[in-house]
Amino acid sequence: MNTRILFLSACCLLLTVSTSQWTNAAKPNVIFILTDDQGYGDFSCHGSPILATPHMDRLHNEGAKFVDFHVSPTCAPTRAALLTGCHEFRSGVTHTIFERERLALDAVTLADVFSAVGYATGIFGKWHLGDEPAYQPNERGFKEVFIHGGGGIGQTYPGSCGDAPNNTYFDPAILHNGSFVKTKGYCTDLFFSQALAWIESVKQDKPFFAYIALNAPHDPLQVPFEYQKQYADRVPVDTAKFYGMIANIDDNIGRLLTALEKWEIDSDTLVVFMNDNGGMYGRAIYNAGMRGGKNSPWLGGTRAASFWRWPGTIEPKQIDVLAAHFDFLPTVAELTGTELSENVIRQIEGRSLAPFIRGEQVVWPERTLFTHMGRWGFGQVGDAKYAGVGVRTKRWHMVSPPRTKEKAWKLFEVSLDPGEKVNVATQHPEVVARLDAAYDVWWDSIQPQLVNEEVVGPAVNPFKELYWEQFGY
Repeated sequence: MNTRILFLSACCLLLTVSTSQWTNAAKPNVIFILTDDQGYGDFSCHGSPILATPHMDRLHNEGAKFVDFHVSPTCAPTRAALLTGCHEFRSGVTHTIFERERLALDAVTLADVFSAVGYATGIFGKWHLGDEPAYQPNERGFKEVFIHGGGGIGQTYPGSCGDAPNNTYFDPAILHNGSFVKTKGYCTDLFFSQALAWIESVKQDKPFFAYIALNAPHDPLQVPFEYQKQYADRVPVDTAKFYGMIANIDDNIGRLLTALEKWEIDSDTLVVFMNDNGGMYGRAIYNAGMRGGKNSPWLGGTRAASFWRWPGTIEPKQIDVLAAHFDFLPTVAELTGTELSENVIRQIEGRSLAPFIRGEQVVWPERTLFTHMGRWGFGQVGDAKYAGVGVRTKRWHMVSPPRTKEKAWKLFEVSLDPGEKVNVATQHPEVVARLDAAYDVWWDSIQPQLVNEEVVGPAVNPFKELYWEQFGY
């Protein structure tokens, strides 16, 4: 039986758990906050000696938190897996640019699922799963859309992936439900303000799913000076800006939590917080003892925060199970009592983590997770099989470093060596052989699903074209 079938069998088993005794009679609201390039170590609750994140810490302390939760090494891949419940390669996302960031059109998103059962759905910030009209979030289940283009504000690459011209983190032009608005303010403040205004407008009528997908603290490191100065003279300049961007996000999370309490919907709202890949400018200060960071297959490239807060329903707890981004969709579906169609169940390879969050005793079959950095050149997928790969079980992590065409496995017993310092491949050849065979099966299984590899993008970025149509050159 191949790996995908095993995943689907486990998923279907876990999704059969009844939630009628646990969830509220009314559907809970869901707010999902995702930061960009914040690392696992960039939280005071995770041990950062300098960075202060009191409101993120509150999410950590007041709910369930997963301490062995993993995402992809870069932005668009993580977003694809989170929203579809399957590994990003299965929906064609193998890169962050060059049309390979586009989410396959036959993929069903969490927003599709929620919209179908009567939720109001909104996205605020970074989409990064395709800028051409058919790929934009308004066609993928989101009814309220307030986004920048490309992989970040001001980013532009040949083809379809690119933002409005001359955008910066201050006063950016933002696409709002099909038309650009010229905003005033700092991007993170704007995304939270728009999300809060939208929530206030819909909260009385129906449950809502608000996806607050921030482009910060991704570079360029643009931040209001009052936030940068909090860390000036304590860390290098770039790190001070990076920490300042995180501090600004943290303040906005505080603003969100205050609003939920003011509106008296705090106990009706599940707030989930994650970061999208390994860290960047904070790694030299603190990386939670891990090796590697963004765009690497090491644990420091994939380990992420995963905080789940629902006052009065989720009790504070720490969960040590091996979990991943594609577990998000089935978990949220179960926590909200949302029935999944057979089509969606067939798509999912993640497992619902809801029983752990509820504090139940869980039979949890051994699982193997696969990480691949992707980002190979055009026509080079055949040479990329072993270039930047991780094969993970709870006990073991087998890694093939980036930029290699040949099999070059290193093995780490991460249950004893979380810093991945001692390669024990020669001491455990049977483990290497077993994980290598599992990887062969997985790699072969994803080849037919790499649907974006031969795509040629448009001559002009769609966001720029739309902007020029609206405002002129």
